[in-house]
Amino acid sequence: MVTAFVLISVRGKQFRETASHLLQFPGITELHLVAGEYDMVAVVRVSGNAELSQLITQRIVQAPGVERTKTLIALETHSRFDLCSLFGVP
Repeated sequence: MVTAFVLISVRGKQFRETASHLLQFPGITELHLVAGEYDMVAVVRVSGNAELSQLITQRIVQAPGVERTKTLIALETHSRFDLCSLFGVP
């Protein structure tokens, strides 16, 4: 499983519309409104890099209200939980 954190700047304060749209995409398991340079952080959990690339380049950056993004890919994940089972990622 590949985990990534996508930092998202939202155009025109369209937070709720953008969040609702983004949460429709499989692979986005969480979406947080945050303070700071970016407006949102999407937590993405997918099966591989190809799926991550497609989700970001064909879905997230094209979503209404998304102005710019920055993606952080987790190199290792440590958890007390079986995240693959929890989020249904093969």
